[in-house]
Amino acid sequence: MKRYVIKRPAGSQLPDRLTRYREELNEEQFAVATSPAGAALVIAGAGSGKTRAITYRVAYLVEQGIAPARVCLATFTNRAAREMLRRVEQLTGGGGDAARRVWGGTFHRIANLVLRRHADSLGYTSNYSILDSQDAKDFLSVCVDEAGIDTRARRFPKAEVLQDIISFANNTDTPIAEVIPRRYPYFEPLTQQITRVDRLYMERKRERNVMDYDDLLLNWKRLLEEREEIARLYQEQFEHILVDEYQDTNRLQAEIVDLLAVRHRNVMVVGDDAQSIFAFRGASVEGIYEFPKRYPEARVFRLETNYRSTPEILAVANVSIASNRRQFPKLLRAARPSLGLAPALVPCSDADQQAAFVASRILELRDEGVHLRETAVLYRSHYHSLELQLELTRRGIPYRVRSGVRFFEQAHIKDVVSYLRIATNPRDELAWKRVLRLIPNVGAATANRVWERISFAPDPLALVLRGDADAAAVRRGTGWQEFRALLEELVRDEVRTSPARQIETVLARGYEDHLESNYENAEARLEDLRQLAHYSARYTSAEEFLAELALLSTERYGAPQALTAEDVIEGGDEDELLTLSSVHQAKGLEWRALFIIWAADGKFPSPRSLRDADGEEEERRLWYVALTRARDQLHITYPLMVTDYSSRQTVLQRPSRFVTEVPPELYEIWSLEEESATHALEAPIAEAHDEGDGGGGEPDGYVN
Repeated sequence: MKRYVIKRPAGSQLPDRLTRYREELNEEQFAVATSPAGAALVIAGAGSGKTRAITYRVAYLVEQGIAPARVCLATFTNRAAREMLRRVEQLTGGGGDAARRVWGGTFHRIANLVLRRHADSLGYTSNYSILDSQDAKDFLSVCVDEAGIDTRARRFPKAEVLQDIISFANNTDTPIAEVIPRRYPYFEPLTQQITRVDRLYMERKRERNVMDYDDLLLNWKRLLEEREEIARLYQEQFEHILVDEYQDTNRLQAEIVDLLAVRHRNVMVVGDDAQSIFAFRGASVEGIYEFPKRYPEARVFRLETNYRSTPEILAVANVSIASNRRQFPKLLRAARPSLGLAPALVPCSDADQQAAFVASRILELRDEGVHLRETAVLYRSHYHSLELQLELTRRGIPYRVRSGVRFFEQAHIKDVVSYLRIATNPRDELAWKRVLRLIPNVGAATANRVWERISFAPDPLALVLRGDADAAAVRRGTGWQEFRALLEELVRDEVRTSPARQIETVLARGYEDHLESNYENAEARLEDLRQLAHYSARYTSAEEFLAELALLSTERYGAPQALTAEDVIEGGDEDELLTLSSVHQAKGLEWRALFIIWAADGKFPSPRSLRDADGEEEERRLWYVALTRARDQLHITYPLMVTDYSSRQTVLQRPSRFVTEVPPELYEIWSLEEESATHALEAPIAEAHDEGDGGGGEPDGYVN
């Protein structure tokens, strides 16, 4: 067979274009964009312009004469791909045609394009349907029934949990029998049944000509491994492969990239191992660490010029991440000049003062010209925002929650609070219907029937406790009897006077099991509820606690209304909203002023994460991501004391190990003073800043 090499048009990369690249890119970015063919690993530090480098790289390839259809660009979101390719159109002046022919998008989008062409090779037809998340859950529920599993005989995971188990196994290429003991040990006795449901689920999807989200990747990989002629087609076509956010890829995605790159080995992966924070979703930092082993010929580039943060903020971030033993060393350098503002380390007396300081300082920043929309508060776990959400609501500061719904509007919080509402007000119809639906085998129809039976009684709770509602609870069984026993416990004198003991009783008498069966993040939700019990212990009665929650949900702008989900608080302009977010949800974002709260050991890092051998290093990467979201001002706060209201004991709190790993001189340590009551509402709490000599009452080092 004669081999013919197609020659590229002469002079396709004109000198004036290279001059433009040099003018519009820094030296690090220029080296990435114009690197010769071959494997490449780009370690792109936070705020270093990696998107710009990738965009110019694609434009450079096209201008070099590479056919756009021979370029594959895999991104974390389809929106990111669209934005990059829109910019490629502008750079190449190709009228849009060239950029549109690039295979760009998420792994799942590109997989779908491939599978539509070759589905018949896997036993599907090209018009297969893609199940969304809810459809997949419904399909799994049908498979559980078809497998003949008696979910009433023993606690069996609901469809949402099954979906998470199966998805994690697929994306990490790990057998279900290994996933369950590690992530869901309480379901280990059910491993065989869960595996049978998964097998049935796969069979039924093929029979019905449907795929779920994970199947797109699984079947793409199957095509490349099992259909040699199809594999050769795409291995030849994709002359250049670029992968963005490579540190967040999972094992399955990394294997697909390697299968596609086997012919040309022109694969450029871009990412930052220091920002790999999604192991709980199946992402593996091993992929980026092992890339040089799989591609020993790969060139390594580093983007270390940071355009986001001030030198003082980057100094803290650089020292912090240096404590990780396993990493690609990098040193972020600030392109911006100093503003003379060192990160503030703010020890607070307790969680309430922490919330008061943050709210007060935010108002002060707004007066100084930093809009609410340019300010954010980050935390490790959602429940860390509890006191702050209450304080912001009291002060009328509008905010949005990126890390989920508002704390008191979460389903598990509303469930448990509904039990307290019944014990306090037995005629609360909404609370009754909510808790009734939590009883196994009781749906909306049965809950309505029970309410109709008890609603006309002077004391519906007493009627239920006497057993007069048993007849209305069809298929009541053990679940109904346990429900009645729980209610009896809640109204005992020594329990009903303590909202904390009531919450603990609800957890101990079945709700913790309910969380494990119904939510893939059961442990985080349980942590929320334990914190709620801790917080409620400061109140002398359930009535007082519930009244406080009700008032906080209505003391806002305009007429009284219930707390809504992740929406904004009415009354503020859409662009005048403070952002509250978990660090995970904040990745890729930035703000002029940033607060990191609960920077205390036992809170950040999360104790749960430290169970794994590599947990502390991932937590430090999460801390690094938090630090590098700040542009101009960074405030790190932690309470010095935590009060256990149930035992009336005070526990001293240490700053996070991530705080104390950094030399104190890189912080400005603030000392808080409470103003007198007559002025407390007129000015911010924190007025005194450390002047550098500790003479104003500020500590020389860390406060423990």
